[in-house]
Amino acid sequence: MSKDIRIKKGLDIKLVGVAEKITTKSVQSSIYAVKPEDFHGIIPKLIAKQGAEVKAGEALFHSKSDERILFPSPVSGKVTEVIRGERRKVLAIKIVADAIQGFKDFGTKVASTMSAEEVKNHLFAAGCWPFIKQRPFDVVANPNQTPKAIFVSAYASAPLAADLDYTLAGKEAELQAAITAVSKLTEGKVHVSVGANSSSALANLSGVEIHKVSGPHPSGNVGTQIAKIDPINKGEVVWVITPQDLVVIGELLLTGKLKLTRTVALTGSHFSKPQYVTAIAGAAVADVTANNLNDDNTRIISGNVLSGKEVKEDGFLGYYDNQITAIPEGDDYEFFGWNKPIFNKVSTSRALTFSWLNPKKKYDLNTNTNGEHRAFVVTGAYEEVFPLDIYPMQLLKAFMYKDLDEMEALGGYEVAPEDFALTEFICVSKQPHQKIIREGLDLMREELG
Repeated sequence: MSKDIRIKKGLDIKLVGVAEKITTKSVQSSIYAVKPEDFHGIIPKLIAKQGAEVKAGEALFHSKSDERILFPSPVSGKVTEVIRGERRKVLAIKIVADAIQGFKDFGTKVASTMSAEEVKNHLFAAGCWPFIKQRPFDVVANPNQTPKAIFVSAYASAPLAADLDYTLAGKEAELQAAITAVSKLTEGKVHVSVGANSSSALANLSGVEIHKVSGPHPSGNVGTQIAKIDPINKGEVVWVITPQDLVVIGELLLTGKLKLTRTVALTGSHFSKPQYVTAIAGAAVADVTANNLNDDNTRIISGNVLSGKEVKEDGFLGYYDNQITAIPEGDDYEFFGWNKPIFNKVSTSRALTFSWLNPKKKYDLNTNTNGEHRAFVVTGAYEEVFPLDIYPMQLLKAFMYKDLDEMEALGGYEVAPEDFALTEFICVSKQPHQKIIREGLDLMREELG
């Protein structure tokens, strides 16, 4: 297969508020939180009880189904609160951070001399296993399975996404150490995708197969790249790791310390100065966005506008996220908005909309859905922005009425919720595509394993 991936189907949503390539250090939060909901499919079993003193890298809880999969504290400090929901479900674990951080020492390692089992055990011990996700089902990887390949997407095409060439600059040693280690976990290849014209720190690594990606979003989605490079068939598993998580793994190997520091892009029109900040996973949103956020009727999203999660200012940065987006809240309604020309919105339709006349224009969009929930309307629009060799409408319907045979036959093993973010964006029926896919994948995992 060609090492170049050219995507034609898709849609680039150009928004106001691209992060300027300036990085500042955010104020250290007094409180950090780890939320088990960030690790979909995991049932947490607490290790650190309320009142316990922990070091950065020390386990807070483990997976109920596999005690080896640990979830560490991002900082040293005191566990002050375990927030529970219905049926005592653990919603969040809050840690009051020490002024001077202390780290649990896992010892330095030379990745090239480690065996696959040693790499796996080291990732277990340091709480780095949750960084490895698997397809199908888009969950934390099952360590008892062997993947046919490992995929890393170093090309971000989502709206206002962090520039990975910028955030990973100077991290070549950490990335190489991590790649050398994780490549021992598969007998197949490690596929790394970079932008066609990028100067990515991953482009010159050894032990990987480089693919150059071009085209509109979702060309940067790892699901799109897997489909073009080595599609998943029934019974097969591939693992996925993000570049920012590879840096954490690399630092662990080189220094013996688990440092969950990320370079976070503050993007969107409701930041007075969109830029990059360094912050630790689980940091308070108020501290990461301090003196920069316009909090007048603002929607704050941990992640990008298509697949991120809404958070409040008193919420916390998602464990995997390297972006916070702030855009206007769409709680206003336009009188006869359906019956007049539209110049300030993005649309794939040409019915009284004109965004197609100026494809480079940037828009200040809000969260208004511009319509109400209704039955699916067959328009053929989904196929225009969906580059996978799958029928999106038919797969969504199969997931809705829970026909496992059809879900398998139509490509359910190949997709993740983020693959349907664009179809959800353009959906005239306002159906929650990502929610439908997530629930369908959970059912497939439960019934088909």
